[in-house]
Amino acid sequence: MTLSATDASLLASVDARTKLAGSNKMEILLFSLGTRETFGINVFKVREVSQTPHITKTPNMPQGVEGVISLRGNIIPVISLAKFIASGDTTRKYETMIVTEFNRSTQAFLVDSVDRIIRVDWDKVRAPENMFNASAQTLITAVTELEDGKLVSILDVEQILASAIGETKVPDVPQAQTSSEQFAFFVDDSVVARKEITSVLEKMRVKYHQATNGREAWDRLQAFASRRFGEGESLHDTLKLILVDAEMPEMDGYVLTRLIKADRRFDGIPVVMHSSLSSNANRAMGASVGVDAYVAKFDPVVLADTLLPYLQG
Repeated sequence: MTLSATDASLLASVDARTKLAGSNKMEILLFSLGTRETFGINVFKVREVSQTPHITKTPNMPQGVEGVISLRGNIIPVISLAKFIASGDTTRKYETMIVTEFNRSTQAFLVDSVDRIIRVDWDKVRAPENMFNASAQTLITAVTELEDGKLVSILDVEQILASAIGETKVPDVPQAQTSSEQFAFFVDDSVVARKEITSVLEKMRVKYHQATNGREAWDRLQAFASRRFGEGESLHDTLKLILVDAEMPEMDGYVLTRLIKADRRFDGIPVVMHSSLSSNANRAMGASVGVDAYVAKFDPVVLADTLLPYLQG
């Protein structure tokens, strides 16, 4: 590992990381799988970086899960990123692990080495578009560029976790009483998160529109707000709710929420933040920009119960 003492302290400083939210900047931990490619993960999801301890093999582990370790009294799964990224070497022994916390779970990812933490503007973080083949693109949520021109592929760790452990099944949830003209709008850069949100809304019998990053969401919301309405009508009569992710390419959910709340055309339309970051600090940051509710990913029943009162109004 080459992670400096300064970078290590950044991982440990919740306050410093939380202050970054809402500034439309992100910090990325750079790492390698032993190839020429550079990968990244949002520092907000990282709990610690350490040497890989002994991994206990257990029967019937899902594909890509190497086994489990005991970490301060908790048993957590260890996932080999090389099993999911085509460029990784699945035969080598990875001596470094990144312990992550998101989606209400803790897990470790095996990597070859970590490099450093960089800070970038969200508007310099782009969707991958057609830069990768179809299978790789589903695991890469965004790309950014280093000063030397080298690209960093930011992994969709939610998708990787779902592929390794399995996706959450959506049970029956209460149906909302909305009219045929009314809809919800949501934005999330993760493929698996969009699929899960879509499943919940469809089971609630709610029509929806969606976007894949904060900038696209703001452009689409502006288009909705620019429509002409009849006398006595407003945008709130059709757009019942906006569901935003916290970390997204081009514009994060905190900045997006601040823009929505500052635009009078969206008066009365609730904004719910749906994030894999579930700490009290992140909830407080959401409240500071005006979100009406904050829901940790991904519990479909809790999500549906949170959305229902806003959709019924």
